[in-house]
Amino acid sequence: MNTSHANCTLPDHLQEELEIVSIGLNPSWYLVEQGFYFARPANRFWKALNASGLIPEALVLSPQAVERLFRTYRIGFTDVVKRPSAGASELRIKDFKIWAPVLRGKLLRYRPGIAWFHGRLAYTHYLRYAEGVESPKSWGKQPISIRTTNVFVTPNPSPANAAFSLSDLIGWYRALKDLRDGMR
Repeated sequence: MNTSHANCTLPDHLQEELEIVSIGLNPSWYLVEQGFYFARPANRFWKALNASGLIPEALVLSPQAVERLFRTYRIGFTDVVKRPSAGASELRIKDFKIWAPVLRGKLLRYRPGIAWFHGRLAYTHYLRYAEGVESPKSWGKQPISIRTTNVFVTPNPSPANAAFSLSDLIGWYRALKDLRDGMR
């Protein structure tokens, strides 16, 4: 671990009246160094987002694109665990016990329309350590809400998640768009 980053993480992009909050498992050291979410060129988030129609324009991965999603389209960003790591395998139960309740507090405070979890691992650990329940094993809109916030789970867009194609991701992002549009 790069000890010069010991107290660094990606900043949240949260405020009231967000339509969607994108929730990752935790930031990688690479993302912290780049300073923005989904900064890896191989990550399929931007391609799926652009093809899904969730927003009406194509964005190119950059800090400015994250800001545009936040300011213009009311899509925020945070993580279940704010501690950076080289990979998910470095996270420990202790991390989830500490951070999942913090995320719950953020969601209760800001009350976004939709909490969008990237991957079942992120959602499962959030539910277990913040809500005290086991998660259903389905994708899409979940039967559990976080007070007034709907919950939506999509496959993680990481290229390491090869079980899901870009086409699969686009389909799930379109379903997220449909949910968001139905709430307007």
